[in-house]
Amino acid sequence: MADEGATPRELLLESCRRNNTDLLSDLLHHSKDHFSLSPSQLTDVLNHSTDGIGAHALHVAAACGAYEVLDLLLDQEGLEVDPLDRMEGDTPLHKAVRWVNGLDKGEKEELGEERVRGVVEILVDAGCDPRIRNKAKLKPFDLVDPRNTELRSFLQKAEYSFLMSDDVVQEDDDDGPTGSGSDSD
Repeated sequence: MADEGATPRELLLESCRRNNTDLLSDLLHHSKDHFSLSPSQLTDVLNHSTDGIGAHALHVAAACGAYEVLDLLLDQEGLEVDPLDRMEGDTPLHKAVRWVNGLDKGEKEELGEERVRGVVEILVDAGCDPRIRNKAKLKPFDLVDPRNTELRSFLQKAEYSFLMSDDVVQEDDDDGPTGSGSDSD
């Protein structure tokens, strides 16, 4: 009888839904042993696993406010940080903003402002582009509750930083290769 159990895709998405770092760590560190996945196959699982409505692992984690899982995922080499979901064309950053908007005052107090803000910030720090528009032509900034001035200000600054870094890269193109922009700190 064949060994039956959850697939790597199912384990990945479940770890994102539940902010289960133990489950995700087991998948990341033992995928070769349990599933015979090479590093490139594991990267493929991380980048192409979607749920029934077309959300990738990062979308699911961001939509659930799974900060610790996001932190582990964003450390993985080759992870695509701006995949678009099938339903709305959202990036994980759009989903994180929607998650923040959906929290009531009590939930925000229970989680703490630093944790709530951290879900958005970790995505931007990892290179998620706040300028990407979804199918409704909205950027993450456009989705922020107008009363959340701190998050609006953070995303405006992030957009500006991306614009400025684009200008620097375009100006430096004549100087020859200088390495990957994603490796810059």
